[in-house]
Formats: sequence, structure tokens, C-alpha cells
Amino acid sequence: VEDAFAPRSTLHGSLADEYGVGLLFVGRSGLGKRECVLDLVERGHRLVADDVVQVTRRGSDVLIGRGHELAGHHMEIRGIGLIDIPALFGVRSVRQQKRIEVVVQLEDWETTLEPERTGLAHQETVILGVSVPRIVVPLNPGKNITVISEVVAMMHLLRYSGVDVAAAFNERLIKRMKEQRGVREYLQND
Repeated sequence: VEDAFAPRSTLHGSLADEYGVGLLFVGRSGLGKRECVLDLVERGHRLVADDVVQVTRRGSDVLIGRGHELAGHHMEIRGIGLIDIPALFGVRSVRQQKRIEVVVQLEDWETTLEPERTGLAHQETVILGVSVPRIVVPLNPGKNITVISEVVAMMHLLRYSGVDVAAAFNERLIKRMKEQRGVREYLQND
């Protein structure tokens, strides 16, 4: 009964399971979400949903994504047509549902205002009242979004285990600058 009355929404995007992390790829149509997820499947990750992602909130902070039952695990590749992912890549290449843990927003390089460069600023988006980490990836020709998305998943796993690489690096830099300032002040006063 709880599942029948749970808050629901439908999103345009592609949902993949990478290293056990549910990544929801969003962005304008034709930007490469499908091709990225197809490449991930070819690399051994799993497709959950393509184009239409049905999202259900469970409890107060869990978002579960799944594909539309009619679409199954088919994917439309422009220039080729419809493909059947489990028929091509095997039954292990798909999942029926997955928790959405990170939103990967793909954007055109030209329209991205200020791309994140340090990883210190953490962005979030809200889906069905639940805050989810959001990573904005500006795309330009030749960028390997597949490898970048694998890094996004691994960085999420590190943060989940309590390791924040950007914060640790920033602390080391600040410590070094303070040490250098202390040496300069000593030499100036000597």
C-alpha cells in the first residue's frame, strides 16, 4: 500500500548503475546521454532506464528509478534505430530499478557559466523533495564522458566512505601557505 501511494515523477534522462552507484544523466536532447550509457554498458556497467525514468520516493530520502514497462531495456540510437540491450550485451547488462544517488547534468561547453574546477563546491538538485548531489559536466568535442562518469561514481563512493579529496587537498594548501607566511615573517623580523 505504501508503494502505491508513494510520490512519483517521470524524468527525461538515462539511469545507469556504475560501480553500484545510480547515476541519472540529464541534459538537452541530442547531447549524448544515451551514447554515454551505451558505452558504459559496453564497459560492464548496467542500464536501468533510457529516455523515460520513472522515479518513486521511498521513505523521506530514497529515490528509486526504473524504466517504463513498455520500453523495457530498449534504446534508440539515432542513425541505427532501436536496440535491445540484454539481447546484445546479456542479461547482466540491465537492472530493473536502482536508487538515484547522483545527477550528472550534461551541458554544452559554451553555455556553462563557470565549470567547477576544484570540487570544493557541492551542488544539489531536488527531486520529489529529496536533495541529490549534482555534477555539471560541460561537453566539448573529444571529451570522454564515459570515463568522467566512472570517476563521478568512484568519487561519490569515496565521499560516502568519508573521504573528500578536494577538502583534504585544500587543507594541505592552506597549511603550506601558513607555514610559508610564518617563515617570511620570521625572515622579515630578523
